[in-house]
This record gives sequence, C-alpha cells and structure tokens, in this order.
Amino acid sequence: MSGITVTRRGRLMRTVTACAVLLATVGYVIAQWATGGTGAPRCTVRADGESYSLSPEQAVNAATISAVGSSRGLPERAVTIALATAMQESGLRNIHHGDRDSLGLFQQRPTQGWGTAGQITDPVYAAGKFYDHLVQVRGYSRLPLTVAAQKVQRSGFPQAYAKHEPDASLLSSALTGRVPAAFSCTRSPGDGRPGDVSALRAKLTREFGAGVLPAVAAGPVGGTGAGGAGGRTLVVPVQPVPASAQEDGPGRRGWELASWAVAHAAELRVERVSFGDRVWTARNSAAGWRESEDEAAGKGQAAVRITTAQ
Repeated sequence: MSGITVTRRGRLMRTVTACAVLLATVGYVIAQWATGGTGAPRCTVRADGESYSLSPEQAVNAATISAVGSSRGLPERAVTIALATAMQESGLRNIHHGDRDSLGLFQQRPTQGWGTAGQITDPVYAAGKFYDHLVQVRGYSRLPLTVAAQKVQRSGFPQAYAKHEPDASLLSSALTGRVPAAFSCTRSPGDGRPGDVSALRAKLTREFGAGVLPAVAAGPVGGTGAGGAGGRTLVVPVQPVPASAQEDGPGRRGWELASWAVAHAAELRVERVSFGDRVWTARNSAAGWRESEDEAAGKGQAAVRITTAQ
C-alpha cells in the first residue's frame, strides 16, 4: 500500500508542477500581449555591435544629465564622465539616502556645500552642479575617466567609476545624437490620460535651456508649427548645439532631441516622435525606430516632432 501511496503522491506532484508551469506560461503570454510583446518596459541603446539596457526611470535621469551637458555646450566626453559617475553613485536613480547625508543622482552632500537637500534631489540642479565642478578640472576631457570623476567627487573608491565607462560611453553616444536612432524605449499601454504639450515644453526648455525653442514656440499651444499640430504636437526646430566643442550638425542635434523625447515618453505621455525619415510610436514601441510612412518625411531634417497622448 505504501508503494501505491508514493506513486499517487508522485503523480499529484507532477500534475501540480505542470499546472504551475502552464499558469506561468499563460501569465507570460498575457504580459507580452499587454506590453506589445516587450515584457516590462525597458530602454535600450544599440550601437557598434554593443547594447546596454536600463529602466525608464534610469533612462529619464540619463537623458536629463545629457541634456544639461548639452545646454552648457559641453562635449560628449563630459556627458560620459557624468553618466559613469551617476551609474556608480546611485545606479542612475534619484535616491533620497546614502552615506551620511549624501543624496540624489551624484550622492552630493548638503554639508559639503553642494546645495540644499531639495536642490540636490532635483536632477537638473544636481547635473548642473556636477558639470560646474567638472569644467574646473584642467584638461578633464583628456584625463582618464576615473581621475576626472574623482577630482569632482572625492570618493573613497575612485577606481569604481572605471567599470561603468563602456556603458556610459555607449549611452552618451546615443543621447548626444552622435549615433542616430540608437536609443529606444518600450512602453506599456497608456492609462487613458492625455498628455500636456505645455508640460512637455516646460521640461524641454528647463533641461536644454530656453534656446532650444524659438520665440514663436512660447505662444499658445495649438494649430501648426512650433506651437503644435492640433494642440498635441510640439515641433522643435533643429539647431546646432550652442557654443559646443563637439561636432555639430542638424542630424546630430535632431537625434539628441528625439532620444530625449523617447526617454521621457512614459513620464510625459508621449505617443509619437519623428525625425527625418524615422518614427517611434508608443503603440509599436517594441519595433523601435522605423521608417516613416509619411511621404514628406526624409525630405528635410528641420525639426523633431513630439506628439502627446490625446
């Protein structure tokens, strides 16, 4: 009898295991369907045969760090140093804790004169303060990344920044627009709430500076042109990076702005971003950047068009 009992228990366990596997598979399929086949939302950089993946939260912070560097006309190397530093200090997360009174993306300390707790946990302010100190390091762009970062951070583990340099370099190449269409994010279905072009404009100008939009774009949202098509599209004219030491050009500037928009897509409820002959859409985000079906696309690279949810 004991042998029969063991056999029955074995069969029961196999049945339970099979059911668990089946339920897990069904759950996975549902999750894939709900997110357009991409699973949890992620952002990815692919360039030169390499790739780097990060969460939407990390992507927003990385794009902000890059935009603040661009607004100051700093070269790509400065952005790489800043990104590698934030990767080490906070994992590109705007954390409200750390060693002693360290806070934010760069773990800056109020007691060391970096600013108030509120300022330091503002990514735009924190990135700006990092760059303020970095540009005071003589020849920082020619120094090893660990040396440049350490002269700003005064860390107890200066060599720790080195392991982040490859990923930071890959990420900065996409976010600064040097490598076209290299940065993309997947998105879950929207929650039905509309986007706000005014909020989009405010975020864009705060991170890139007021000069990112011409004076005409500061008017009411609506209509066509820089104010937006139908009140949902912000048209951002492509301008060379001001006073930049890096290679300028409308193509690079356009991809910098387009990548920023995709990184902020979930936060700002962006549904569509287009530049040149390429387009990214939230609905088909798993496909990344695709060729635009608009016949007029590709005939010029005069502007990046960012459309929010309706």
